Amino acid sequence: MVAKKRTPNPALAGLLDQAGLTRTQLAQRVNRLGEQAGLDLHYGQSTVSHWISGTRPRPEARALIVEVISARLGRPVTHAEAGLTPAPSVLGGESTDTVEDLMDLGRADMDPSRRGVLAAGVFSAALAVPGFSKAAHAAEQPAAPGRRATRVGPSQVQAVRTMTERIAGILDELGAGHARPMAAAFLVNTVGPWLHAQASDRVRHDMLAAASDLTYLTGWMAMYEKAHGLGQTYYVKALKLATEAQDHVTYCRTLRGMSLQASNLGHGRRSLELADSAAEAAPSAGPRLVAFLRGQQAHAASMVGDRRLAHSRLREAEEALDRADSRRDAIGGYDRTAWLFHVSHVLHEERDLPGSIKALQQSIRVQPKVERQGRAHAHALLAQRQYAHGHLDASCASWGRFLDDYEHISSARGDDHFETLRGQLRRHVTVRPVREMAGRVREVAALKK
Repeated sequence: MVAKKRTPNPALAGLLDQAGLTRTQLAQRVNRLGEQAGLDLHYGQSTVSHWISGTRPRPEARALIVEVISARLGRPVTHAEAGLTPAPSVLGGESTDTVEDLMDLGRADMDPSRRGVLAAGVFSAALAVPGFSKAAHAAEQPAAPGRRATRVGPSQVQAVRTMTERIAGILDELGAGHARPMAAAFLVNTVGPWLHAQASDRVRHDMLAAASDLTYLTGWMAMYEKAHGLGQTYYVKALKLATEAQDHVTYCRTLRGMSLQASNLGHGRRSLELADSAAEAAPSAGPRLVAFLRGQQAHAASMVGDRRLAHSRLREAEEALDRADSRRDAIGGYDRTAWLFHVSHVLHEERDLPGSIKALQQSIRVQPKVERQGRAHAHALLAQRQYAHGHLDASCASWGRFLDDYEHISSARGDDHFETLRGQLRRHVTVRPVREMAGRVREVAALKK
């Protein structure tokens, strides 16, 4: 039997040259990106050489290869340009109907057998962001033939708003692991049919805006469950819905969420671009939203080493907060807790560990008691920074407060913190505060199995 002749891939080799990447560097970056997508990859220089000589990469690797090169070149690179065939999407091809695409996404997210594939989606630092256009007139389009003849009104819009607030409350109290499946199910089973229903132009706009807000929240939860590609996909759907609804606030708030995701993954320059775009999209924003946007701009500026801009944005955020009324939105709200959290991030990027610890302690002191998930995250970060500063007793005390909340929530982010806690304590098993915590850590580990 004659072996099938392989066709070399000079396009991939050429892109590596353009990007200034060696074959070893490509393999290493694909492996690291694979970790973010929940994949355990061990590629090396020889693997990339095989790809260039004509061996087809595994389907899950192709998107990673394209994303690594895109991020390096600072522009989107297509699969065809890299000489690769895209892996089949779990959702199939995108249509021109944003609502239909969102329903397909939600159905896949509801299905445990497909959720793992979604979670392994790749975050793209070079993703093109849909712009906000005042020419959108989706609300004036009649319902398509065959769609339900149900008519919706303001009460249905309010129901979506109320459910979104309730889900946000469950997120804060019990974690995204419990809240996100509820959001996906509500999107598919209730919001989707209502978006297809008959409605006045005003109600149609309002329903699209409410759906955009819920989609944004669902993306936020996916991001914190480490399903970064899925979170980014939800965010893009939220942007498109917000544009159709002519909802500037949700559009810029979603861009800000995308900036936060980029900063969490270490893409400082992209985070700053998205944060600035969010601010530019909301020229007439109220003071609390201004503070919400400026705080993220400060964090992103500190990531790229612009200390002056970072502190200028922090001052602007604080001044805007001082002008804001006492009402705080349930979704994407911003308060002094969040501002101090951003202060801590900025100081940490500047290697001011004592200042970062102090700001984080102040943030925790003024945090609303109901926000269990956020409080657990803050105590975990505080514990890690205290440990890095050499304050083991203080770190153990903070880890104890983290455990108070962690045992009540379902959160991939919390799980990561718990593994960090166990790793740190293993290095100091003979120290008194560590010995005192050991039993409780074992109990919590047993509960989380």
